[in-house]
Amino acid sequence: MKTTPLAQLQVFLAVARMRSFSGAARDSGVSRAAVSQAVRQLEERLRVVLLNRTTRSVSLTDAGRRLLEEAGPGLGQALAALSNVSVQPGEAVGRVRLSAPRMAVPFVITPVLPTFRARHPRVEVEVVIEDRFVDIVAESYDAGVRLTEAIERDMVQVRITDAFRFVVVGAPSYLERHGTPRKPEDLLRHECITFRSQSTGTLYAWELERGRRTWRVPVRGGVVTNDSQVMVSQAESGAGLMYAFEPEVREHLRTGRLKVVLEAYAPTVPGFFLYFPTRAQRSGPLRLFVDAARELAVRRVK
Repeated sequence: MKTTPLAQLQVFLAVARMRSFSGAARDSGVSRAAVSQAVRQLEERLRVVLLNRTTRSVSLTDAGRRLLEEAGPGLGQALAALSNVSVQPGEAVGRVRLSAPRMAVPFVITPVLPTFRARHPRVEVEVVIEDRFVDIVAESYDAGVRLTEAIERDMVQVRITDAFRFVVVGAPSYLERHGTPRKPEDLLRHECITFRSQSTGTLYAWELERGRRTWRVPVRGGVVTNDSQVMVSQAESGAGLMYAFEPEVREHLRTGRLKVVLEAYAPTVPGFFLYFPTRAQRSGPLRLFVDAARELAVRRVK
């Protein structure tokens, strides 16, 4: 029976590596005669002798050695690639590329990723941590994690945490020296630890609310950073007031290292959402990640 050139090459490589027709036959699960026939057909196709055969041994000719050296690695890679993309029943294979802000990591990425990877080991997850606004379509992300006001309205949005607050906090030492602000306008007279938007390059105006009224206060101070850990350490040292993601400073508030001020004006946001374009719903790995995030993300962040 005539076999394909690729099948003939695969059989030849097995014989060449094992230096045995019988060993290659056992490894391939076919008869010794079938192995011998496949090698003979390949030699006839190429018009060269690839193997020297005796009753006791098998050795490579120069042509056979060149073929083994040049074709062996490439065929191995091709077979590995076929194995990698093949899917068993119920198995997911693919990649999910996500964009997420730093403050979402402990509530979404950290609790979800280990369990998701254990369930779906053949789904690769790439997580890019960045605080700027990201066009996930233009930058080839499958999905992003953001607060809902930062998400374009044409995106599918899936809530993955409960609501939480942003609060103004300060160290007791700072409040003793400078007093406690009583209304949003008072912040203009205080030293505030500010941060610059990576998307616009402008200093962030702190957002406060009470009832239906809202404020955007253009605070200023001697420290500007885009890292929340720097802000927390500076606030704890008494360097100034900080506008904080409340769950991030919960332990500092519990121990009294920081105190909330202007609590009546603390805005509540709906929480973190996973978002993606409508067409992305066709992606099996993304659907699985959405399901895992709904199940495993930290729900209670208040």
